[in-house]
Formats: sequence, structure tokens, C-alpha cells
Amino acid sequence: MKITSRRDILKMAAAGTAMSTLGPAAALAQGPQWPVKPVSLLVGYPPGGLTDAGARFISRGMATTLGQPVLVENKAGASGNIAAAEVQRMSDPYKLLVANTSFTINPHTYSTHSPVPTEFTPIGLILESQLVLCVNPAAPVKNLAEFVAWVKAESIRGFSYASAGNGGNTHLAMEYFRERTGLPKMSQVPYKGSAPAIQDVVGNQLPCIMDAASLLIPFISAGRLRPILVTGSARLPALPEVPTATELGIKNFIVTVFVGLWGPPKLPAEVVARANAAMNAALSDPAIRSQITKNGDMVGGGTAERLGALARDSYQLWGEVARRNNIRAE
Repeated sequence: MKITSRRDILKMAAAGTAMSTLGPAAALAQGPQWPVKPVSLLVGYPPGGLTDAGARFISRGMATTLGQPVLVENKAGASGNIAAAEVQRMSDPYKLLVANTSFTINPHTYSTHSPVPTEFTPIGLILESQLVLCVNPAAPVKNLAEFVAWVKAESIRGFSYASAGNGGNTHLAMEYFRERTGLPKMSQVPYKGSAPAIQDVVGNQLPCIMDAASLLIPFISAGRLRPILVTGSARLPALPEVPTATELGIKNFIVTVFVGLWGPPKLPAEVVARANAAMNAALSDPAIRSQITKNGDMVGGGTAERLGALARDSYQLWGEVARRNNIRAE
């Protein structure tokens, strides 16, 4: 550009000032094609869980498509709220959020401010998982009818179940199951994550748990847990002999948990499109698909709108369950 006058210099200065005040998302829409530097996927949980795994499933494939490193950053705490709050606060198109179903539950169960998923920009669904109701093999039950009779008989002394955390999806799912089956009140015993909760059911410290299929199937396969039912619309290929709740006559109880990719509020459409295409490319890799499905999870993918609709439905469902049962996370 040839500068011919003082007026040209002033125009350039004004343009630079305007760009600096627009914020990263708005400035991006007028700048080079995203991304021009590394992208971070913020995960609100420690390494090793379902949400962290979801982020790592897509990170390498996204990096290949985008031509920039895609890094996973674990910002654990408050059931994912810490990571979500950072993505919302910074509003940076280079900081995206990988979150699970608890993202849609937290606003209903935390008394302090919890980021609301509808304020974020959906990018795409990474994976879904059915839940499995399991008991310790020492329990005197092998099917739903026996389980219901057992809980009712034991409720006189008090019946407890394990959950991955107070106010989380395994807690609310079990209470929703109790509502749909007409069971008496049960006592939740919350743990700091699924792993210790499952271990105590395996060790027969507690009688049962309802959690993601991919977390429970290794123990089921080893004979250390006994499955009673699955919560999806169809039987799991990995557990073909285990009936769905619908098959067993439980009405309106089709439940999955999911992991998705979100951007900050008002993420430009072109960034959503690029990130969604990169995520879908990662999920099309046969090796990644095999990793997701080998223990019962379902590969996500599809449009940003698919994740947005799933999150809205989840937000409404679990909000109603939390209110009916007066469930709080604190």
C-alpha cells in the first residue's frame, strides 16, 4: 500500500484502533482465516475420564485438518464450571470447550453462578454413551423385577447407591430412574468421579451404580459387575443380552450422556464451520471410531445444530429432575 498523505496515515491508525476494540471474535471475522496459531481444548476434568478422552480423540485429527497444533488443557474443578467460565470470560476463538452432560445440569444444581450452555456456541457432538444399571454380583438380583423387589425390601433399613458426584449426571439419572419405576427414596453416596464409585461397587461396599457404558463394560466383561439394563433406545452391541429400559416397560426413560465441543459466545460462523469440519474429519478416522466404540460409546459427529438441540433437551430434562428432587451440587 502506497502512503501518499497524512490522511492515509490517519486512516490506517483509525482502522488499527477499531480492530483492537472489537475483541478477538469480531476481529477474527475480518482477519486471516482461522486458525493462525495453536488452538486449545479446555477440559473441566482431570485426565483419564470420558470427557478428557473425548478431547484427545479429536485433537490430533483436528490438528491435521487445521494445520495448527490442537492442545488439550485440563482445568478441573466444580463439575466442569472452571473451564467453562474461562472460555466464556476470555471469549477467545483459540480457546474452545470440551464438556459433558453435566454442563447442562450445573446451572440447575449450583447456587453460585454456573455458565449456561445456551450462551455458548455449539460446534459438534464428539460422542454419546448409554448408561448401564449394574449391581455387585453378590446381590440377589439378575433382572429388573428382582432389583425393584430387592430395593423395596431393603428400603426399610435404607438402600444406598454410588454416584460419580453430588448433583452430577449419574446422581440425577438414578433419581430419574427411581421416579420412573416408582421405587422408594434411596440414599446417594457421592464420590469424586466415576472410578472410585465403581471400585466400591465392585468391592461390594455399595450395591449398585448407574454410569456410562464405556466405564462399566470392562468390569462387566470381567464378571465383576452384573448389568440389569441399558438406558438407550436400542441394545448395546457390546452387551447384546442386556435389555433396554423401554423393553422392560419403563416409560419415558431413554437417557444418554454425551461429550461435545463448544466455542465461546458469538463465535463467528466461519470459525464454527472450520472447527466442525475438522472435528468430523477426526471422527471419521477408523482408528478413532474403533477406540470410541470398543467399550460401548457411540461416535458423534454431524452439525453444530445437532449438539445445540441435544444440549437444549438435556438442559430442560435435568432441570426438571433436579427441581422435583431438590438436588443441589454443594
